[in-house]
Amino acid sequence: MGAGMAVETKNSGEGQVRGARALWYTGRERCELRPAALSAPGPDEALVLTLWSGISRGTERLVYQGRVPASEYERMKAPCQEGDFPFPVKYGYCAVGIVEQGPKEWLGIPVFALHPHQTHFIMPVDRLVTVPENLPLRRAALAANMETALNALWDSGAGPGDRIVIVGAGLVGLLVAYLAARLPGAEVVVVDVDPTRAAIARAFGAEFRTPGALAGDADIVFHASAQSEGLATALSAAGVEGTIVEMSWYGDRDVSVSLGGAFHSRRLSLISSQVGQVAPTRRPRWTYARRLRKALDLLQDDSLDILITGEVVFDSLPEALPKIFDPLAPGLATVVRY
Repeated sequence: MGAGMAVETKNSGEGQVRGARALWYTGRERCELRPAALSAPGPDEALVLTLWSGISRGTERLVYQGRVPASEYERMKAPCQEGDFPFPVKYGYCAVGIVEQGPKEWLGIPVFALHPHQTHFIMPVDRLVTVPENLPLRRAALAANMETALNALWDSGAGPGDRIVIVGAGLVGLLVAYLAARLPGAEVVVVDVDPTRAAIARAFGAEFRTPGALAGDADIVFHASAQSEGLATALSAAGVEGTIVEMSWYGDRDVSVSLGGAFHSRRLSLISSQVGQVAPTRRPRWTYARRLRKALDLLQDDSLDILITGEVVFDSLPEALPKIFDPLAPGLATVVRY
C-alpha cells in the first residue's frame, strides 16, 4: 500500500472511510490483520495514511505471548488500543504517516502518533505531533523509544562528568547510551553479552564491555536487559550510594535480585523508570506532547539509522512477527513499511 493510495470515502450520511486494516493479537502467539471501521474525521480530527510504524520487541512481545499480568491490564493499555488484555487486542504505539483529510493547515503534514499498527487511522489533531522537516519518516518511527530513553535519563539524575553504565544493548539501552554520551565529560560504558553491539556503542561515543569484572564505581547504572543476570551485573557496577535505574519490564515473569552482600552497606538506590509518567523532576513544566516533540528533535542524527536493522511490509506482519519476537532473533529495531 503506497503513500499515494486514495482513501475511499462514502458521500452518504454514514460518512465511513473504507479499506483500513489493523494488526490484532488474537491469542497466545497468534495475530492477524483485520478490517478497521473508521468514521470520516470530525472538525478537529485528521485522517492519517500510515507510512511507517515501529515494533516494540520488549512490550509487544509480552502482549503477543499473553504475558501482561492481570494487575497491569489497565495501566498497560496503549493509546488508541482496542480490545482488552489478554486477547484479542489491537496494540502498538509508534506510527508515522501523512494527514490526508482534516483541517486545511494539517493536510499533507507528516506526523507521529501513538497508535497501533494500522493502514489509516483517525486522530484528534491535538494528539498528533509534526515530524521535524529534516527527520526521515522511517527514523521517526523510533520516537517512542527515544522518549523512553529521555525519560529514563531524567529519572536517573545523571549529569556532566558522571560515570554511567548501561547494561543491555538493545534498542532502548543504546538510545540511553547515545543521550548519556552527550553529557559533557560523561564516561559511558555499555555492557552486553553480544559483542556485535560494540560497534554501535562506540559509534555513539560509549565504551563497550561484555559482562565480567566491572570497576563498581559508576554514579548511575541503567538496566535494560530484562534478565536477572543483567540486573545482578547492574548492581555490581554501581559505586557507593550509586543509583540503578531499572528500565526492563518483565511482564508476569518473576525476577531474582540479590539485595544481600554489599547492597545495603554501599547504600545503593534501585529505582524504576517507566515512560507512562513524565519524570518527577520535569513534570511541573513538561507535558507529554512537549516530551514527544523533544524525542523527535533528538532523532535528527543520521548515525541513529544504524539502530534500524529490519524492515517488514505491513501485509506480511502475521508471518513475520514470530521470527521478530524470537528471543534469539538478531538485530535491533524493526520498522513496518505500508
